[in-house]
Amino acid sequence: MAEIATTLTQAEPEHPKAQRRWQQFPSWHRLSLGGVVLIAVFMDFFQLGKNGFGSYYPSAVRSMMDSWQNFFFASYDPGGFVTIDKPPLGFWLQVVSAKIFGFNPISILLPQALAGVLSVLLLYYLVRRHFGVVAGLLAALVLALTPISVVTNRNDTIDSTLALTLLIGAWAVLQASETGRLRWLLLSAIMVGLGFNIKMLEAYLVVPAYAVLYLLAAPRSIWKRVGHLALAGLLLLVVSFAWVVAVDLTPALQRPFVDSTQDNSELSLALGYNGLERLLGGSNNTAADGSNNTTADGTGATVGSIITGPTITGDNETQQSPPTSSRAVIHVSVPVASPLRLFQEALGGQIGWLLPLALLGMLALAWQRRPNVREDRKLQSLVFWGMWLLTMGIFFSVAGFFHEYYMTEMAPAIAALCGIGLVTMWKNYRRGNWRGWLLPVALIATGAEQIYLLSAYPAWDRWPAWIHGMILLIGVLSLVAVGTLVGIRIVPRLRARVLNVRLLISALSVGVLALLVAPTVWTITPILLSTQADTLLAGPPLEGPLPTGGTGMANVDPALIHYLEANQGKAKFLVAVQSSNSQSEADEIILATNKPVMAMNGFSHASTLTTSQLATLVKQGTVRFFLLPTPPPPPGNQVPSGGSEQNPLTTWVIQHCQTVPTSLWQSSVTDSSDAPRTGTQLYDCAAVH
Repeated sequence: MAEIATTLTQAEPEHPKAQRRWQQFPSWHRLSLGGVVLIAVFMDFFQLGKNGFGSYYPSAVRSMMDSWQNFFFASYDPGGFVTIDKPPLGFWLQVVSAKIFGFNPISILLPQALAGVLSVLLLYYLVRRHFGVVAGLLAALVLALTPISVVTNRNDTIDSTLALTLLIGAWAVLQASETGRLRWLLLSAIMVGLGFNIKMLEAYLVVPAYAVLYLLAAPRSIWKRVGHLALAGLLLLVVSFAWVVAVDLTPALQRPFVDSTQDNSELSLALGYNGLERLLGGSNNTAADGSNNTTADGTGATVGSIITGPTITGDNETQQSPPTSSRAVIHVSVPVASPLRLFQEALGGQIGWLLPLALLGMLALAWQRRPNVREDRKLQSLVFWGMWLLTMGIFFSVAGFFHEYYMTEMAPAIAALCGIGLVTMWKNYRRGNWRGWLLPVALIATGAEQIYLLSAYPAWDRWPAWIHGMILLIGVLSLVAVGTLVGIRIVPRLRARVLNVRLLISALSVGVLALLVAPTVWTITPILLSTQADTLLAGPPLEGPLPTGGTGMANVDPALIHYLEANQGKAKFLVAVQSSNSQSEADEIILATNKPVMAMNGFSHASTLTTSQLATLVKQGTVRFFLLPTPPPPPGNQVPSGGSEQNPLTTWVIQHCQTVPTSLWQSSVTDSSDAPRTGTQLYDCAAVH
């Protein structure tokens, strides 16, 4: 333990030789780093794929494996009818993995899990360079235990891939700010541009941190810094929009329709659905009650996730809804925009457990640094990580349309500032100055926030023993740690007896352990309960039965597949469905057959066809069968409808095509009325042809 105190007070060499650095790396450092890496590996890989790989995106990966055209344009279906709602770079990695290891849940999830572990290692290195081994280890441990980061690492969404890309860019821009070399700055711009081709404008949230750091810290004249930033900005735009321009310049008849757009343009997708609509909300993303709840982004959840069970809205209200296919949707409403949104349970439970510690740690470092950014490496780190956290914190506090797993990009900044802040506050405490009071204040404030988040958890009545036990444990351990630190500071006689600092280190360790209890439980629960496949929410399940696991492959009625394949004839598309989101059977049919399925309204119900175009496709024999929601009952009929509001395409099919008896395409029906068990109806348009 004495070695820890020594390490905390020693300066870390800036650029030692690789071999010398390894030789000076004490064995306990290596063991500690190995332990953190093992924790990250366990969290990201244990039972990976046991409960499947989710929905929507695996269908696109399967389609992208079929042809170079589908691969380049990120086609959702094997027929190349419509794209997915994201650029392809992150999914190209999944395609490569599936080509190497076969198409299965593990191969699809492997790139994201690897990205999660590599992000932990890279963050350790970035923090250790200027703040020492202990700060690096603490930062890496916090990132490895950040709930939303871990559940994202285990899912087929590509936010964890984006996080690793941005961390590589962070390494490059830190090098640029220290050396003033343009090539490092340009490399950071390339990495952000690649990030744009993973999640579009979400990658640009780090640009203020990159730019401000280089502008304030690079050892160049102000005009050279401005010029370098201009060149980097130009390169950023070129890398970002190269694929977008290539797609938009391709004739529309030679590529899939761009999903979630009205004008079939990737530029519109980048600046609209994946751009300003995320900040301002959009007409397609408004719930029936008028709230700014999202309706589509790869998982079909409304600012939430997909999980077997009833629909949840708000903190306490529940509304039962029948499952569609094999899945139902959990809707978790995000609190209204406010500076405190990240401290409330809906978002705080995913990433805010240690946010007070990160903010107070940033304050502790700012208080003791003189404003000389160009000479002070630690102050440069403060500017960089502080701007990263500030920019993303503002966005997630005011944005009207986002999913919790987007906050994965904020996790590295919180983790870095936690590690840096604890080490800085510890040094201040040891020096005995007035700033030393910030350490116990940070511990007790963070503990109080965690107790608040636990007490506000919507499923308190379902997990009372767990939550009550965590509240008690956090409260007791925090009081012991803070009481010891405060007591030694205010009682001179007691302070004189603790010269070897063992008691102080033990107290601090107890305090840190107390603060890691809740995020660890929130992180590991979905893993142990196997709820992580379609669940992008950490913590104990809110409602519904616990899933029993699955293969993640097709879960569609075999009778439907048999009927469609037997009667497809020369039609290009096996069947057409209303949309490609999680409330349709498009995913299961593609995974079961690897045949073209037409999603008429894409993922977010944007129009990809007009009724005249649909009529032409039917007359040409391009598509024959349509699997659509059951039409609503006649006016005055009080029987609940299994379908949603009809759109013009659905109306045209109902009016011009014949229904297929369910006995021909379903394994079983529930009653003599021949109503389909899944709330869908199959239509045959052969007569129109």
